[in-house]
Amino acid sequence: MPITWGKATENPVKKVRFAREDNGHVRMLTPEEEAQLLTHCGPQLKPLVIAALHTGLRASELLSLTWDEVDFHRCALTVRAAYAKNGESRSVPMNKVLTEVLQGVRMAALGSESVFCNVRGKPYRSFRTAFERAVQKAGLEDFTFHDLRHTFASRLVMRGVDLPTVKELLGHKTIAMTLRYTHLSSDHKQRAVSMLEPVSEQSPSNFHNSAQQPLRLGSITH
Repeated sequence: MPITWGKATENPVKKVRFAREDNGHVRMLTPEEEAQLLTHCGPQLKPLVIAALHTGLRASELLSLTWDEVDFHRCALTVRAAYAKNGESRSVPMNKVLTEVLQGVRMAALGSESVFCNVRGKPYRSFRTAFERAVQKAGLEDFTFHDLRHTFASRLVMRGVDLPTVKELLGHKTIAMTLRYTHLSSDHKQRAVSMLEPVSEQSPSNFHNSAQQPLRLGSITH
């Protein structure tokens, strides 16, 4: 380094402004794409994909799940601290869709402690090949397993769930981390701006024309 070698007294690029890093792999499933993907998932992979879509759990968190961490009475599953990215355990509620799916998996389980197993009844170590094959058959482009987590979070936000709740479900420590997962669909944003359209029969053009008329002092009320 020039400073170490005595060739410069300060960092020559200290004041250089670098382009902001693009975190921007933005991808979420549409309902139609979800149906296509699930159609091409095998019987072992399909429950795993559904669980990701309805809990937002990371792949490592899903693969670590054991049946003693699935509470069908409370309709919740527990992510142990050892497998959580932030090092903290958390409880994630199960909705009816996921509860029914996991009950079916439980009935078909071959005595394994792990929730998600391969065709031989052994705990999944990796499902990357199977998932990529399903994605390809479904005709999805630029889609990864982690995008299921993104889909989970984005759908919650679009349905009006507040960010602190989404943060807790995802297991984030800060809202800033959660914001990365809240990119909204173009349809949702279109509906949002449509709320600004006139609610009366008066069109924007009529409003503009009326605004040009001189104001009569007799019409002012206090």
